[in-house]
Amino acid sequence: MSFNIALSGINAASTELGVTGNNIANVNTTGFKESRAEFANMFQASSYGLSRNAVGVGVKTSMVAQQFSQGTINTTGRSLDMAISGEGFFTMSMNGSQIYTRAGNFHTDAQGYVVNPQGARLQVFAPNANGNGFDIGAIQDLKLTGSDGPPKETSQVALAFTLPAQAQPPIATPFDPANTNSYNLTSGGITVYDSLGVSHTQTSYFVKTATPNEWQVHNFVDGVAVGAPTTLQFSNTGALTSPADGLIPLDPFTPTSGAGVLSMTLDISSSTQYGESFALRNTAQDGYSAGKLDEVSVSETGVVIARYSNGAALQLGQLALANFNNAQGLTPSGDNAWAESFTSGTPRVGTPGSSDFGSLQSGALEGSTVDLTEQLVNMILAQRNFQANAQMISTMDQTTQTIINMR
Repeated sequence: MSFNIALSGINAASTELGVTGNNIANVNTTGFKESRAEFANMFQASSYGLSRNAVGVGVKTSMVAQQFSQGTINTTGRSLDMAISGEGFFTMSMNGSQIYTRAGNFHTDAQGYVVNPQGARLQVFAPNANGNGFDIGAIQDLKLTGSDGPPKETSQVALAFTLPAQAQPPIATPFDPANTNSYNLTSGGITVYDSLGVSHTQTSYFVKTATPNEWQVHNFVDGVAVGAPTTLQFSNTGALTSPADGLIPLDPFTPTSGAGVLSMTLDISSSTQYGESFALRNTAQDGYSAGKLDEVSVSETGVVIARYSNGAALQLGQLALANFNNAQGLTPSGDNAWAESFTSGTPRVGTPGSSDFGSLQSGALEGSTVDLTEQLVNMILAQRNFQANAQMISTMDQTTQTIINMR
């Protein structure tokens, strides 16, 4: 019996050394969670139950428990490197099954899907069809689209200018954009875009009338008039009074590119008239051409945003994190991943920063939770335990030999 007791101690010490060795081997593994060997004593029961004076029969390994503590977050500056600060796991899809990981070292595969080094695809909540928010009930693979960012048709052009109050009516009439003597000033041309992203030039020409504080503005797109001249009136303090809201609807313009009709509004509400030289203080418009994917960013709440060279931004999804009532019940599947089990319970899925889920940090990775100094101490203790149990076997052997030789 004593031999078996000491042998169980050697097996326990060997298990402890194995767990410690595995921890030390993964001291630099991204997202690794250290393990701890847990033991329980054993008793041999008879048909009458345990005796009050029963001697134990050794030790057994009750479980090897992973410790899901927070690892150190190290900055990498790479947008597809992600770390969870707090509770939760990245949800991944691998061959139709869901697995969970804390290792956020992701990249894109040949099809543009965001995957981990083993090829499991990162899961996100899909954007709503109306572009507002995300469908928490629909999880899908995160894919970085390889196509161009779609163009946006210009709907509003903004001009902020100061007209000279001392200006005189032009010497030539009627107005002709080809005759510089028939107008006083021009906006110089602003680039606008149709529904296909083809650029056009919107130009405004300013003509001083004989009436004080009054001007006319003629608007053109690619040399084609888009509406009748609009009268501008200013107060005796230089503020724009007409049009009252500062908005001038332009007539529809039909591009030759095959795009849809371009309908725009000219906003001059910030314009003034003073006794100084003409100043074009600001020009803006809300359209853009097609663009190439420039970068991908991820917010603290897990919103993945693709940014294009044309200045457009597109939300591709929101990261789906999972958590469990008993994380230690998860089944390790290797490659820094775990699978759901009966003892872990079913996953609770949510977004970073909500409920009990941690926040997300992009451009960073969570390091291993292994404390090397602690593990080296554990190794020494396990080694001593092993040696002590081995000495017990040697002592029992000597005792047995003594008994055999007593005759």
